[in-house]
Amino acid sequence: MITLTAVGMVNALGNNLDEIAANLQAGTAPGMGPDRDGWLQQGTCWVGRVTGELPEIAPEMVRYNSRNNRLLLAALGQIRPQVDEAIAQYGHSRVAVVLGTSTSGLDEGDRMVSGSLAGTPPASYRYGQQELGDPSRFLSEYLQLFGPALTISTACSSSARAIMTGKRLIESGMVDAAIVGGADTLSRMPINGFNSLESLSNVRCAPFSARRNGITIGEAGALILLTREPGKVCLLGVGESSDAWHMSAPHPEGVGAMRAIEMALREARLDARQIGYINMHGTATRLNDEIEAKVVNQLFGTSVPSSSTKHLTGHTLGAAGACEAAICYLLLSRNLPLPAQDFTDAHQDPELAPCGLLSAAQPFSTPTMLSNSFAFGGNNACLIFGVSHD
Repeated sequence: MITLTAVGMVNALGNNLDEIAANLQAGTAPGMGPDRDGWLQQGTCWVGRVTGELPEIAPEMVRYNSRNNRLLLAALGQIRPQVDEAIAQYGHSRVAVVLGTSTSGLDEGDRMVSGSLAGTPPASYRYGQQELGDPSRFLSEYLQLFGPALTISTACSSSARAIMTGKRLIESGMVDAAIVGGADTLSRMPINGFNSLESLSNVRCAPFSARRNGITIGEAGALILLTREPGKVCLLGVGESSDAWHMSAPHPEGVGAMRAIEMALREARLDARQIGYINMHGTATRLNDEIEAKVVNQLFGTSVPSSSTKHLTGHTLGAAGACEAAICYLLLSRNLPLPAQDFTDAHQDPELAPCGLLSAAQPFSTPTMLSNSFAFGGNNACLIFGVSHD
């Protein structure tokens, strides 16, 4: 059994698990608010910021000095004792690093171009900071590890896929532990890119509501130590698929999403009735919420409680899968109430297929949780977590 041995996270909900758990229960996110930093070139939007001070990267590792990697360090600091213990137990070549990102150090690259055009290029910039492989390369070198180290970039399913890969590396016998997760940083390119697709909300995103009009982009870092050691929360099953349908839109019948969920259920040896909560991908775009609601309705009916937490974190892009896996870990390990879908600003969309959306927080009765991540290119990922009874 693969267990979530330790979890660290920073996002708009807070700067550690205690803050995130408290704000999740209260339904408030200190880092969510209007863009005041000029990320969007024209118009208005909201963003999800990490509000805490991030660790510095030592001068001898200046080539890795990006905000993305500092987000990873903030998450790592919360689980460093468990990581060090795993390295001491298994050895430096038996611990993998598998991360997901869609921006890496893109913001640093953007600032370099802007600074160069203005005649003041930043002295700290290194091209490698914006390479997609940089996060895993950095974390592996920082921890002096010699095992597999790779970054997965499949848009918004990236870190969910990183968790799957870490699990498989352990099961294959290649490693004994895997540090998995991801980070993404606020950056002009994705914010303006989503705006050009008319998929960026000008107010806080409102998943599954009648007035939803796009995503709110957030930044985050989340790391999970996977091992076979006894632990309370386990990774029971995973599923993945590709729609092969459209570059940015899901299949209209959600066939790829259904395949990923069904694969995860088969691997976990569970049927739909045994799932206690669904963490919906729930981006608040018109099409994503419509298709996901349809898929969940067809597979689970209306009996399984569900909600999206992106109105509290923003859509953290490549880090979203790991962030939401970490939220499932918090719910299961601390017996927290299931988070409600926030419809205070607009009513639930009555045209969506009913899919068990929670109108109020409630305790969970079945300790198994399913988390969806759906990405551009029709890349679908599904993770199932549960409580160990060993």
